[in-house]
Amino acid sequence: MVEYGNGISGVAGQVAGSHGSGGGPVDMGASLGQFVTNSVHTLSTMPPAELLGVFVVTIVGLLLLKRAF
Repeated sequence: MVEYGNGISGVAGQVAGSHGSGGGPVDMGASLGQFVTNSVHTLSTMPPAELLGVFVVTIVGLLLLKRAF
C-alpha cells in the first residue's frame, strides 16, 4: 500500500496494528447518536417507492418473526 501513502513507518509499522481503531476508548453515546443520525439521513434521502419497499419488507419480516416465535 506504499502507493497510497501507507508505507511502513517506525519499527513496528502497520503490521502491529499501530493505526487500528484509533486506540482510544469508544464513546457509546456518540456511536449511538451517529447511528441514529445516519439512519435518519438515509431514510430522508430515499425516494418514495424505495421507502414503501422498506416499509413492506419490515412489516413482512415482523410478521414472520411473530409467527416463528
